[in-house]
Amino acid sequence: MWTREQLKRNGKFAFQRNYWPCVGVAFIMTVVSAVFSVGSSWGNRRYSISATNYYNSGHHLFSHSYTRYFPRIGAAMGIVILLVALLVALLRIFIGNLLEVGGKRFFILNKNGAPDVATIFDGFKSGHYGNIVLTIFLRDLFISLWTLLLVIPGIVKIYEYLMVPYILAENPAMDRKSAFAISKRMMDGEKLKAFELTLSFLGWYFLSLITCGIVGIFYVNPYAEATMAELYAYNKAKAFQEGYIR
Repeated sequence: MWTREQLKRNGKFAFQRNYWPCVGVAFIMTVVSAVFSVGSSWGNRRYSISATNYYNSGHHLFSHSYTRYFPRIGAAMGIVILLVALLVALLRIFIGNLLEVGGKRFFILNKNGAPDVATIFDGFKSGHYGNIVLTIFLRDLFISLWTLLLVIPGIVKIYEYLMVPYILAENPAMDRKSAFAISKRMMDGEKLKAFELTLSFLGWYFLSLITCGIVGIFYVNPYAEATMAELYAYNKAKAFQEGYIR
């Protein structure tokens, strides 16, 4: 049975041994995740309020004869923002998902080797682009749907599917049902411990916040990614022992 201290110690050693490539890959993963997440939420929020804001501002600044144009301008801006949000979502699905899996592959290989930053793009060269894109899209969709019901079930699903990108990183041809089933079995009885492992980095994330992300870029993010790769390595070894993967 693994412990937080063990995984974090191994993760720290692995990323410090191949420091700069780990920093580079973790930085790319963080930027991609942040841009797509912020872009989508901003687009959805702005679309819902743009017409009202334009109308209200026009009503106070211009004569009544001009204010009739502001609902049209607001609607046009809303459409533009909606299209931008849609574009961001498509980029997340067709590019971001591949980079996520490629990043996980990098940190898996980094446990016992010294891969270079280009490993993050392996998903595009695997020959199974469509399978990776669809599987990660369905993972995100299922988590979102469960989260809409209640927050707690959504969190449970996050940790139930936690191993899916790692499984695809090593087995890009695996069908989505098998990837979900193996991840679910790997995380059976370990979701709470994995959640606690995530929480153990909160102090580091706070330190990253107050240093404007500098500590996160050069230490916390690669440290956390390497530690989660250690969790996958443990789960994979256990799966071999229990005989449900070969």
